[in-house]
Amino acid sequence: MHILSIGKTLKHDGLTIDNIDASELAAHHDIERYDYVIINGGDGTIRRVLKQLHTLQKQPVFILNPTGSFNVVAKIHKAPPIGRVLDMLAAGTILPTQKHHIFKLNDELFLFSAGNMGDLQHIFLSETFRFGWLKHGIAKYILAVLFLFPVHLIMTPFMLMSTTRFFIFTPLRFVKKFGSFYGEVPPSLTINLDNDYNMLELDGDIVIVKGQHLTIRQAGNVRIVTGKHK
Repeated sequence: MHILSIGKTLKHDGLTIDNIDASELAAHHDIERYDYVIINGGDGTIRRVLKQLHTLQKQPVFILNPTGSFNVVAKIHKAPPIGRVLDMLAAGTILPTQKHHIFKLNDELFLFSAGNMGDLQHIFLSETFRFGWLKHGIAKYILAVLFLFPVHLIMTPFMLMSTTRFFIFTPLRFVKKFGSFYGEVPPSLTINLDNDYNMLELDGDIVIVKGQHLTIRQAGNVRIVTGKHK
């Protein structure tokens, strides 16, 4: 059994685990030999790792060790504690997995969230607060909500009617579409933003996308270890 841990050094008496930093991933050319890849970090780290690995012909099973501030993907799959997962692997237990759908926005990848509405403003302000005692935890996100509440209250109705604004949040897939909000990603979606350089939010990351035309589409799925009972 071959196991790779990305972003944190992990050890277990009954397992051999290779450990690399996320910055070393591009130079690590034998990923396909691993049965399991452990991603240590938050949603942004998961997105950046999968952006590099989702096209592998032989896909590993991904294990999430959530160490970020929000960890939406880990919450969706009720990711079990990493110690328990490693114990199960050492004992030869078959790990339960779930498919997680991934999506492409031009050349970028995202797993659950993308947009240029209130989500972008919220992430930008939250990152501004990332210092001192606010650096870790969710306090910075709560403060950003409080500061931006009047802006959201006034601007959200106009953004929902705009053709150049959009927000995708798949955990709310029961709301398929409401104005420029999408709870479900259609097979293909094209948006004209009128600008050649655009700041967007993807899974809590802020990215700059070149080109005024966005093409958003489904891009397959990956297998993630889950704590849910089948």
